[in-house]
Amino acid sequence: MLPFASSVDVWTTNAFGHKAGWFAQWMMFLIQVVEPPLMAFIFITAINYFIPIPPNMVVWVAIGMVFVWYIISNFNIGLTGKLATIFFFTMVIISLIVAITFFSSGNWSYSNISNHGGLFPKGFRGIFVAFAVFALKFIGFEMTPTMIEETNFPAKKMSRVILSALFVPAILYFVVVLAMAGLAPWQEIANMSMPEPELVAKFGLPGIIAIAAIISGILHALTTLMGFWTSSARVLYVLYGAAQLNQLPEIFTKLNKHGQPVVANLVVLGFSIFFCLFTGENWVQYIYAISCVAAGIIYFVCCLNVIVLRRKHPEWERPYRAPGGDWLFILGMLVGIWIIIGSTLELELGGYISLGIYIVIGILLNLLMDIYRKRDPEKHKLITLTPKDKASVGSK
Repeated sequence: MLPFASSVDVWTTNAFGHKAGWFAQWMMFLIQVVEPPLMAFIFITAINYFIPIPPNMVVWVAIGMVFVWYIISNFNIGLTGKLATIFFFTMVIISLIVAITFFSSGNWSYSNISNHGGLFPKGFRGIFVAFAVFALKFIGFEMTPTMIEETNFPAKKMSRVILSALFVPAILYFVVVLAMAGLAPWQEIANMSMPEPELVAKFGLPGIIAIAAIISGILHALTTLMGFWTSSARVLYVLYGAAQLNQLPEIFTKLNKHGQPVVANLVVLGFSIFFCLFTGENWVQYIYAISCVAAGIIYFVCCLNVIVLRRKHPEWERPYRAPGGDWLFILGMLVGIWIIIGSTLELELGGYISLGIYIVIGILLNLLMDIYRKRDPEKHKLITLTPKDKASVGSK
């Protein structure tokens, strides 16, 4: 219905106005911009298996990694899409080989699960928090609507792409986690920094399996980093798209000779370093929780947008209508609230501080644009994209 790059912003602006649209866009950026630090820490965990890194150097090595990727992202990296596809399928195959090895090792036993609290050893609170924080593993399915402006995939079939992005990882994660869970009680696994290699060492399995598991983790981190920090990735579209709508200065639309948005890249680098500095020892919990707080807000807002726009603009052509009517989106809003509450329960003090600073920066940017707008109202006039703009955007 509204096939534009800054999808969340466009939907929310049409439903609730530009202020709400900007807030939604800023939260969408938060979801994406914490991913480069997360991938850096995953790289470090993998490297640690071969070359121990002193604890006091971990953050600085992570910053070094995101800086290296910033340099790479400013060049023509059109091959990354093809490489990401190759790495993804390689990662899936390796992960399944490791899982099958665990299942068939003779050491796997369901009693390691059933005798230690079963599938839900932490009870309802464990389910509640895991449901919320684990949502990060599925952040990425919204890449489809965010990049809709560049695809010619039929809108009526878009649900297949989104569902694939949700269920393929779900099945893979289930198989791999179950394979590990049957080898030791969950309390023991929870204290492992790298479960697969440590389980391999514990049971004397072939060392190549441990290396394969590490390679799989590295490929996961690399493909995710490619997807979140290239000119064709949704991270930069949040900034680039906001600039196109005059919600950010036009400098964010500036491209270098390689076609890369240099200023947007620099901002991603700045925020990546910012979140690296606020990450403590428990980086998994911190990054997962802070990203999922923003995700819960966005999922809630997007579901509410649909309900509002159905009433506000019933005349707009809708190539696809989700089944279940408003009830589906009411359920989605409840899920969004669930994610927000569960994620905030896992945030430590540093998480609240960094989240607060991030929101303040967004408010200040919005105020700055208001000042620009008053100085030159015509040049910085806010733009609201509607279905009427589809033809002009498509030809552009």
